[in-house]
Amino acid sequence: MATRLSIAVAGAGIGGLATAIALRLAGHDVCVFDRFDRPRPVGSGLVVQPVGQRVLDWLGAGTRARALGTPVLRLYGREAVTGAGTLDVRYDAAGPGLHGLGMHRASLFAALHERLLALGLRVTPATEITGSVLAPGGRVLLTGGGRIGPFDLIVDALGSHSPLSPLIACPLPYGALWTTLHWPETGIPADRLSQRYRAARRMVGVLPIGRKPDDDKPLAAFFWSLRGDHLADWQARGLAPWKAEALDLWPELAPFLAQIEDPAQMTLARYSHGTLRRPWAERLVHLGDSAHRASPQLGQGANMALLDALALARALDQAPLDDALPLFWRMRRGHLTVYQAASRFLTPQYQSDSAAIAWFRDRIVAPVGRVPPFPRLLGAIASGIAVPPLAGEPHIKGQPVPPDWAMDGRRDG
Repeated sequence: MATRLSIAVAGAGIGGLATAIALRLAGHDVCVFDRFDRPRPVGSGLVVQPVGQRVLDWLGAGTRARALGTPVLRLYGREAVTGAGTLDVRYDAAGPGLHGLGMHRASLFAALHERLLALGLRVTPATEITGSVLAPGGRVLLTGGGRIGPFDLIVDALGSHSPLSPLIACPLPYGALWTTLHWPETGIPADRLSQRYRAARRMVGVLPIGRKPDDDKPLAAFFWSLRGDHLADWQARGLAPWKAEALDLWPELAPFLAQIEDPAQMTLARYSHGTLRRPWAERLVHLGDSAHRASPQLGQGANMALLDALALARALDQAPLDDALPLFWRMRRGHLTVYQAASRFLTPQYQSDSAAIAWFRDRIVAPVGRVPPFPRLLGAIASGIAVPPLAGEPHIKGQPVPPDWAMDGRRDG
């Protein structure tokens, strides 16, 4: 490590906790601030891809995460009317033993938060951050109650509505209603993400997400694609006609839909695309959704934040602060560019009003994807290893060689 720095991490979501752990393991003095009255996750289920699992291992949270999550071996979807095999991605096509890890956000949060506490760090709650300014000796956080700092570096991990980030993202017309349900007795396999489509206007899916830390019952993330401007109509119609439409699309959903008794159980997630060209300023760096956003078609959001956390710690280990921030972005820029481009390509194929694009997906993209070497490439894309996650790192089956301090996740400051 070049210099021990005092670092404030703004935001205690997945990216913020991972960054705080990585920086603490790298020997820095770290403070974490969050706006909630106590640290807690926001959101439902996700897939920690193989590359994200590797970062969790480096952070010392991988074993706990695997105990709470469930293996996802395959991504599978069919067009409901034509029966066309639209999506079929196997992780192990990219390498033996590769798989996703379905998790509830609360469980991933718990794995990281427990690791944070084990390293002697705490989250300062109820801190509403409104901005930051340079000051003698560093950069200061501005809050509703005054000023905190100065710090050598402030890490913006406040997410898509960060007051510290200048990112203006382009909103997408489609989002998804989601909820968390118990995994019922069903013929739908519990080792895959399963989806059904009607053209590109409708998409419904279920994802096994393991269990919460305080409950052994297996859970499912359930989602329904919806245009954002159709939310009020969906709410006004009530559940009965919506359930009838969903069952017509996929009859096997019945035991999942039976658990939804109130429209308030469903939350609309809105999507956007955008990336900061320069995600840093003097003594300030943005990561995760504060720096780059994409639709969740590739399931890479949390994984990108985990990789950002590792890249920042590595950059600070290799260069002085002024050089480390642009180095951090050089490490991550190529990987992010590829995955955001892929997300832009895929999004209208699954969430749009275009029948022509859906036809292209089912008649051109899907058949080509079944011809070698494309199954292996698709597995690598899903795994997060289609290109090296950190520029300059050795690319060994998607597992770059970590620095010594990250190998076992137990370096003291």
